[in-house]
Amino acid sequence: MFKIFSFSLLLLLLINECMAQRPDSILLKNYRPKSIYKIPVTKITKAKFPVIDMHSHPWLAKSEDEVQQWIKRMDRFGIEKTVLLTMASGAAFDSIYKVYAPYGNRFEMWCGFDYTGYNEPGWSEKAVKELERCVKAGAKGVGELGDKGLGELFSEPVPAYGMHIDDPRMKPLFKKCGELKIPVNVHVAEPMWMYEPMDSTNDGLMNAYDWKIDKTKPGLLDHAELIQTLENVVRDHPNTTFIACHLANCEYDLSILGRLLSKYNNLYSDFAARFAEIAPVPRYMQEFFDKFQDRLVYGTDMHAEDFMYETTFRILQTKDEHFYAIDLTGYHWPLHGFGLSDTILKKIYKTNAEKILRK
Repeated sequence: MFKIFSFSLLLLLLINECMAQRPDSILLKNYRPKSIYKIPVTKITKAKFPVIDMHSHPWLAKSEDEVQQWIKRMDRFGIEKTVLLTMASGAAFDSIYKVYAPYGNRFEMWCGFDYTGYNEPGWSEKAVKELERCVKAGAKGVGELGDKGLGELFSEPVPAYGMHIDDPRMKPLFKKCGELKIPVNVHVAEPMWMYEPMDSTNDGLMNAYDWKIDKTKPGLLDHAELIQTLENVVRDHPNTTFIACHLANCEYDLSILGRLLSKYNNLYSDFAARFAEIAPVPRYMQEFFDKFQDRLVYGTDMHAEDFMYETTFRILQTKDEHFYAIDLTGYHWPLHGFGLSDTILKKIYKTNAEKILRK
């Protein structure tokens, strides 16, 4: 009787396993397609030209050993310098700076704004003083400032709910950044997939669901309103250099960002952590990179692993087609290389960054 039960159970498990691979039962989160096309596959072991990574974060290495391993990986892949957007001020910034300062200019630390007491009289003046202190302590820029609709959330030690980058209280800080000649990295909104219905019509569903925007929250600015806050602050502070990180989350319609780049000479953009959003449309992106080659900078904003560097360089440098990086990106669509020219690669890898860092 026991043997019959065991055999029945095994048969049931086998049937369930087979059924799990049926198109009508397999879960999208488990879908891992492999390309069968016999087309060029380029293995990138090092960037074609020297690179400055303009968008990373200090918490990607949590010990001295991890920092040293990061530097070794940077050496292998041709990364001359990595900009660390600490989002921190006060003691938090000082402690981060202490960790990375011994490695010279392999890393560059940028600070955040201190929003403590932002609703109290005199906050702007106090925040400017802390900004000046951070710069004296070693900060070379500000960022990543971040607003996904409810206000400035990223900087430590406290968020500033309800205060957006174009708030009058922020003006003294951006003015001071211009006087100190330090750039500002700004994150507004999220990719448009995160605003779309979370259903079968959303082609970025698996990643979008994790980062979806709750549009029911009171006071939330939508995507277009957040882009307007970016334009307002860039327009009002022509002497301050701004970097709209993640392509200002306008991957779905780069004419929005293109208009801003064409209009404001003090605006740049990085495409960090948006490789998967742009790699499905290589010809469109090649045209965009060609048109705005003097205003775009390379950034990663992902864990410093071999596959991450290999994939980002492969997208930019090669004409490889139909390859996947689902575990890196969260999306289930194939990627394609842009095959950018050497002239453009040199600019986005390093020379554009140098223009920003030298201002």
